[in-house]
Amino acid sequence: MQNQVKIKNRKAAYEYFLIEKYTAGIALLGTEIKSIREGKASLTEAYCTFKGDELYVINMHITEYLYGTHYNHEPKRDRKLLLSKRELKKLATKTKERGFTIIPTFLFINEKGLAKLEISLAKGKKLYDKRDSIKEKDTRRQLDRSDHF
Repeated sequence: MQNQVKIKNRKAAYEYFLIEKYTAGIALLGTEIKSIREGKASLTEAYCTFKGDELYVINMHITEYLYGTHYNHEPKRDRKLLLSKRELKKLATKTKERGFTIIPTFLFINEKGLAKLEISLAKGKKLYDKRDSIKEKDTRRQLDRSDHF
């Protein structure tokens, strides 16, 4: 009875060039994992930042658990990401370079039942790059339409 939770950050590919992907664990509270299993989370305005030498995801919205009591969690609290020291070091050096940031792209539950967050090292797109993305999407859509007829 493993329900598949796959929450995507659709804005990410439009707003950024996604360069490298990493899969990180997340330090969650009990009510948070229950809400995620119900699919009640959003990555739309989330981003990752370093506090000291630890990586945190900021602004990721996890709706309060319906059956939670006064122990319920805060929906937009900062959550620690669990990565190896080598990966953290690599990401830290890359984000110090100009224009690089870390954004969450995909939240899922793995086969062991643990919540995992796919994060990407990203570089922001300029306006003309976004226009190119829109053109590319439109041409792909038109090609798909012509194939169906």
